[in-house]
Amino acid sequence: QLQLVQSGGGLVQPGGSLRLSCEASGFLDYYAIGWFRQAPGKEREGVSCISSSGARVKYADSVKGRFTISRDNAKNTVYLQMNSLKPEDTAVYYCAADGITAGSADCPNRYLERWGQGTLVTVSS
Repeated sequence: QLQLVQSGGGLVQPGGSLRLSCEASGFLDYYAIGWFRQAPGKEREGVSCISSSGARVKYADSVKGRFTISRDNAKNTVYLQMNSLKPEDTAVYYCAADGITAGSADCPNRYLERWGQGTLVTVSS
């Protein structure tokens, strides 16, 4: 079974950058991968999604122009580069795999099969 292991995250000052990684135990070629986040006291929200080939990407309006999702299927890894971080980006971030609509960058919740363990991102001075 596909397993996702996340790395990256931590404490950063406002305006800083972080990169999150999501590495799979198996082949990622068949999965779209999404990044999600959940802030304390708030519901989980979608941040970004990338199709299985990497040809399609989508971003939440709140992160457009600041975050970049990418993937390296040879390394079975998806990345989320986060720049110009704001305190409101503070959350636990999760990656998740969609093997049903892998050719799109929609990452619908009902098709998310596997989740990473989550990693905390704290943006604070």
